[in-house]
Amino acid sequence: MENRMLSRYRKPALYIGGLAVAIGLWSFQDDLFQISKNLDVFASVYKEVNINYVDDINSAKLVKTGVDAMLEGLDPYTEFVPESEIEDYKLHYVSTQYGGIGASIFLRDNKIYVSDVFAGFPAQKADIRQGDQMLKINDVELAGKTNDQVSQLLKGSKGAVIKLLMKRDADAPVVKTLTRDEIKQPNVVYSGMVANNMGYIKLNKFLENSAQEVTDALIGLKKNNPNGIILDLRSNGGGILQEAVKIVNLFVQKDVMVVSQRGKIKEKNFTYNTVSTPLEQNLPLVVLVNSRSASASEIVAGALQDLDRAIIIGQRSYGKGLVQQTFNLPYNSLVKVTVAKYYVPSGRCVQELDYAHRKTDGSVIKVADSSIHEFKTRNGRSVYDGSGIYPDVFIKQERFANITQTLVSKLFVFDYATKYRNAHPQPIDPRSFTLTDEDYADFTKYLEGKNYTYNTISEKMLAGLKTEATKEKQFAEIQAEYDALKAKMAASKRNDLQLHKAEIKQVLENEIASRYGYEKGRYEANFKYDKELAEAVKIMQDKTQLASILKGVGDYKTIGKPVLAMAGKKEEKDND
Repeated sequence: MENRMLSRYRKPALYIGGLAVAIGLWSFQDDLFQISKNLDVFASVYKEVNINYVDDINSAKLVKTGVDAMLEGLDPYTEFVPESEIEDYKLHYVSTQYGGIGASIFLRDNKIYVSDVFAGFPAQKADIRQGDQMLKINDVELAGKTNDQVSQLLKGSKGAVIKLLMKRDADAPVVKTLTRDEIKQPNVVYSGMVANNMGYIKLNKFLENSAQEVTDALIGLKKNNPNGIILDLRSNGGGILQEAVKIVNLFVQKDVMVVSQRGKIKEKNFTYNTVSTPLEQNLPLVVLVNSRSASASEIVAGALQDLDRAIIIGQRSYGKGLVQQTFNLPYNSLVKVTVAKYYVPSGRCVQELDYAHRKTDGSVIKVADSSIHEFKTRNGRSVYDGSGIYPDVFIKQERFANITQTLVSKLFVFDYATKYRNAHPQPIDPRSFTLTDEDYADFTKYLEGKNYTYNTISEKMLAGLKTEATKEKQFAEIQAEYDALKAKMAASKRNDLQLHKAEIKQVLENEIASRYGYEKGRYEANFKYDKELAEAVKIMQDKTQLASILKGVGDYKTIGKPVLAMAGKKEEKDND
């Protein structure tokens, strides 16, 4: 009797199970049919257009356009890379290693100039400087060539000789013969001691060996018995996830979850734990972030925040919580596909844009405040998903004035730094270098007769007022007041060189310092102006505040609650 009763329940179960298998098989077969059908349609369209279109067609370009359009509806990180772009892809996402001379270039008035020189490489050893004009490469004239074309001419196999015809200011052109070297731009672009014996590491990207470079930098800093460590991830767009995990492990004990990734395919779901004894788990730690800190940067900042190991200072990070994987395709091409979202230790995902639910016009929307969830750090502090990493200590991002931006964008700052370097051959100390009032007066004199005009927001609004008043035939009534206001604005702009002298001096000092100390010189010259860095040093000196933040005392109990996060976003937007 018992067996018969049990069988009454088992048979329907078997039936339902069989039905599920049937449905699943039908669904699978339908998916295969749809894939086959759509591929057939794509191939047929391509064939007919290629054969019958009135003009000749670049077939490779046509296919790439079609593939790009297909992927465009997903997210900006899912992309097709043809064989012709593989090397650039590797330089951008995997390793920045190549054969070259160690200099970057830019195009200006159809002429090629050196924009940056990297210390220790052939260009610097041959006394090639920023601002030098490049006329020929191996007797090939560069006039009319693009940046990419010149860049390809500069690159080549390590050990190969390259001949450059260079010109500096009014001097006669000079031939410089260099031997290409293996150029590897480091992930850690600067490490050293800053104020109050704090160790500082600037990590620019998470490409191959980035964790080892941070390890080496940390070992070097520890020899100075630092009072704390500052890891600068500002404007770091990310890179390899595993490198981020290794970097967190430098500061966090073994067998701790750092990040997990979850997607549609279960086989691609992973949890990444620390696997080694940390190099430094006790020293105070600060991580600096801004609105361009993304992906792997957010994994490091988010994990260290969730584990209450570090204090995050700066602005809200970018909000990229997506993981990509590359798949090889025929003919040496590949496709990079978003396969999962990642989640930091508290369980939150930082992804801000919802690519799966676009508006009807195709535009992407942000995760709604109503969909944002609260999570807890190890010490019970409240953190939130859907909006990047919000800092424990928010520092308002300041923007340079219009005149400063104009002087930089029109290369007057760049050109004056070149002029200054050629007139002052003696080395300078970037940390202590300060432009004198006499130097600044020389700069303003240098600008005389040069076009650095720009429109302020007020001027644009005034022009808009004139346009609207003219349409409504009322401009004549207000023209006197309009002309007076316009004259006042013009007079005010003439004083901008003095009004914004402090920040203009800052960018001048930074550019001039790079002429002597290269990239390292830029960082050291800017230390005295860096507000986030100063705040990091200040907090690590204050043990009470340091403990209060990590324990979530008072205002530090909640980090980036949606209403607060929106205020932070508004502040950032107001300063754009």
